Amino acid sequence: MIRVLHIITRLELGGAQRNTLFTVANLDRSLFSVGLAWGPGDELDCEARGIEDLERYEISALVRPIAPRKDLRALRELRRAIRSFNPDIVHTHSSKAGILGRTAAHLEKVSTVVHSIHGWGFTPLQSPAKRRLFLAAERWVARWTDHFIAVSQANIDQGRKIGLLSDDVSLIRSGIDLAPFKHLPGPAPVRRQLGIPESVAVVTQIGNLKPQKAPLDFVRMAAVVASIKPKVHFVMAGDGPLREKVNDLVDELGIADRFHLPGWWHDVPALLAATDVAVLTSRHEGLPRAVVEALAAGVPVVATAVDGTPEVVRDGVNGVLAPAGDIERLAAGVCTLLENEDRRRVMGEAAVLGLEAFDINVMVRQQEELYQCQNCRKS
Repeated sequence: MIRVLHIITRLELGGAQRNTLFTVANLDRSLFSVGLAWGPGDELDCEARGIEDLERYEISALVRPIAPRKDLRALRELRRAIRSFNPDIVHTHSSKAGILGRTAAHLEKVSTVVHSIHGWGFTPLQSPAKRRLFLAAERWVARWTDHFIAVSQANIDQGRKIGLLSDDVSLIRSGIDLAPFKHLPGPAPVRRQLGIPESVAVVTQIGNLKPQKAPLDFVRMAAVVASIKPKVHFVMAGDGPLREKVNDLVDELGIADRFHLPGWWHDVPALLAATDVAVLTSRHEGLPRAVVEALAAGVPVVATAVDGTPEVVRDGVNGVLAPAGDIERLAAGVCTLLENEDRRRVMGEAAVLGLEAFDINVMVRQQEELYQCQNCRKS
């Protein structure tokens, strides 16, 4: 029996968090004993607490911002969790948990340390000083990492370019449950719930309302599209720190009568069944779950060409790519698809092809094989 302890910073609604929870819930219990350590206080905590046969460690001081005193407390708490669980493998996710978790695992002499890259922690949105700090920290803890998992080839290439990665890295795609997308409901129920007429097109973005996802870019793009296409409504499903700014900008740009901000929408397949074009305006990514979900629903995507996104959105085949922050190009991509129903249909048919690598069950099996391989190497 291989003992695996997963460590993640927070359990907010996001792709890395959902995939980590699915992994710890579905690892084969005849082969693995599983633990999870995380900083409590977010939307998915209850889901984590409800997983059977899972040893849980809530790390009260583990927070996303840099906070030296809390970070030292979190390191001590993580070391206690590791001593309690006694893992053969520590598997860390996200930047802060990746740095503190790998440090704790090293100090506790854990035999195997795996880290998943769900997008690098140093990003274009950070100040130069903060970016240098995260890069230096990643270099430091990389020495104690036996194997990396990346969700996109772009993240691997970037890591190799700056000397963080060598050959000890595997590409394991960020998966989704494909089954609910195979039999989608009609669009009417969601449209009724949101108050959207049947006669208009729907453009949807799903994601956290935080700077990484650039939700204000979606609002600006919506205003441009609305000025050209009066029969379009826009849905931004999600929540986060920029919600108030999103609301203010919607009012300022005069599109409140056709802009819907329902918060997190838990039946994503149903929402996408009511969508004509999906959009993602992110400034940086690992590999966006929202894009894979849209493609699985047969919805063409207009997205920014950042990091792993072009590995799943093929420009002109199943969607349209635009530079990050280019509102006019994003709006033009949406308008082009709205104007041509046949093109949307052809792209939608192409969207569902080749998604087997993004099956979340495949993702779990690949991780199991990696754990077994790493454990054998250390035995």
